[in-house]
Amino acid sequence: MAASRVLLLLSGRPVSPSFVQSVCRLLGAGPGFGPWPTHCGFKRGRLVLSDRPFPGASTTLPLQRPPFCPFVALDQQQLRARGSELPTNRGVDLGVAVILQSSDQTVLLTRRTSTLSLSPNLWVPPGGHVELDEELLDGGLRELWEESGLQLPQDQFSWVPLGLWESAYPPRLSWGLPKYHHIILYLLVVSQESQQQLQARIQPNPNEVSAFMWLGPDVAAAVATMEDDTETSRHLPQELPPSILIVELKEDGGARPLALPVSTLLRTTPTTAEGKERVSSGTKFALRLWLQHLGR
Repeated sequence: MAASRVLLLLSGRPVSPSFVQSVCRLLGAGPGFGPWPTHCGFKRGRLVLSDRPFPGASTTLPLQRPPFCPFVALDQQQLRARGSELPTNRGVDLGVAVILQSSDQTVLLTRRTSTLSLSPNLWVPPGGHVELDEELLDGGLRELWEESGLQLPQDQFSWVPLGLWESAYPPRLSWGLPKYHHIILYLLVVSQESQQQLQARIQPNPNEVSAFMWLGPDVAAAVATMEDDTETSRHLPQELPPSILIVELKEDGGARPLALPVSTLLRTTPTTAEGKERVSSGTKFALRLWLQHLGR
């Protein structure tokens, strides 16, 4: 098995969770949806988590999973019956995602291309895997640059860790057995540049990104409160714009502005596998944390 990127301290004992183990459950999460306060230590290329303080812990972050997390749904009987179909030589991977906030208090989301094998057509913040020798912030900034072309001068931004998300793909057991298992660390990176200044420098990678947009607090609040596994959202603003402006990449390498119906962003995770455009569950969680950071 490759070197563990996510290490748990359980009663002071280091444990590397296997691919099929729910990290939330190992850390003592109950039957609810969370979030659960989790003590975190950031190491080069690694994340150390515990349900209690430990030497080297630098912060406490909320950890959450979706209500339909397949690693919770997989009980021991299913694991014995279908164990040969699940990866046995992998642990839980570590990812980092950057919530890039402009000085106008808008955040950047990108739409993953429809050809990607992992989470196609989803609106997410720029992010990806952290290399083994990388600091977590450096990995997030590298992914931001690789996906959007944005490089941020070190003296023109501040940052803070927002929270942790236990992610699986496929996201539901009804879609099939999971092939990917990550803990995603969301980092809020606050730029001193305006949305207009940042957008002027964006050069999306067409192999990974098919569109991008800037989301303000009001629409973000509507998206963040549209919970998965519910028919209606809670506390939706009475008035929302019918559409939001995005920039979509064209096949010839150019780009065009496009009005995207806000209803597209309010879709929840379907019970059957499909590639409909929507905002990922983890992104909704990160938007809720961002709004809390703003005091909304």
